Amino acid sequence: MFDNIVLPIDLNHPASWERALPMALKLAGAGGTVHVLGIVHDVGAALVASFLPADYETKALNHMEAELESFIAANVPAGAKASPHVGHGHVPETILSVAGKLGADLIVMASHPPDDLRSFLVGSAAEKVVRHAEIPVLVVR
Repeated sequence: MFDNIVLPIDLNHPASWERALPMALKLAGAGGTVHVLGIVHDVGAALVASFLPADYETKALNHMEAELESFIAANVPAGAKASPHVGHGHVPETILSVAGKLGADLIVMASHPPDDLRSFLVGSAAEKVVRHAEIPVLVVR
């Protein structure tokens, strides 16, 4: 079993957690903790940020934390250890950074089925995490 598992999810896409959450809980067993990670994307360009309210990021981060707490209450069985974490920035980099800060020993994440053209041009977040992670990564499809 694993002690600290990072489970990055996208609350707007159930496919990001429907299969990955049960797997993470199983691998955590009775003693491990599943750290459910929601990521608020970085706006990127200053030009784009200038069109948003000044407190946009703060509100987005607070909203994400509240949504993750609700998600855990609704989807994690009683007795299982899960905690919400909010990251901010580029998805693969944020996943790896949070995993490092938490001392994670496993990352469990969902991935969409491969699409030759899309993965050739862009590459998935899961692929980037797998390529750069220093700990095991379990990709669930």
